[in-house]
Amino acid sequence: MSDVIEQAKTVKTHLKPIDRDGLMAFAEKGRNNPQSMGGNKVHTIMQGMYRSLSYVGNHQPVVVDEPLHLFGEDTAPAPGEIVLSGLGGCLAVGITAVATWKRIPLSKLEIFLEADIGNPAAWGAGGALKAPEEMGFQAIRVKVLIEGDATREELDEIVKHANFYSPVANSMRNPIAFSISLMGE
Repeated sequence: MSDVIEQAKTVKTHLKPIDRDGLMAFAEKGRNNPQSMGGNKVHTIMQGMYRSLSYVGNHQPVVVDEPLHLFGEDTAPAPGEIVLSGLGGCLAVGITAVATWKRIPLSKLEIFLEADIGNPAAWGAGGALKAPEEMGFQAIRVKVLIEGDATREELDEIVKHANFYSPVANSMRNPIAFSISLMGE
């Protein structure tokens, strides 16, 4: 036997990084024009029962359905689950951007979301009479599992910073202008 004791090495890989230079140019563009806005467009087509297809750009459609106990076919996530997935995706993007900005490589990022939502109004189809603020999400809980080349305190600050600046989180936290009308109006 060799006198040399081989020590086990922990192999640590980092998540695929984003383009930091591009991120910095995008940030500078925002600083130079803080009133600028982007846009999102989605076209949703109802297939039948509660199953719908939402088309976003050139991507495969996002399928939405309701579970069996809500009279759907349970072929896809429910609308509230899709909203939470958008929030999770936005927070993941923000956390990745802030970590990149701070030059902290991440090796793991997972976001767990859950929300309390009720629909005793039955979508307005004869259920309980409810005020708008009583419907929809009543509480959202998010837990972030994050690992990287930083202390727990630094990682916590990244998560808090990304949450503060998250467009989707802020859309959910703050009142926004909302309109709905028939096509052609």
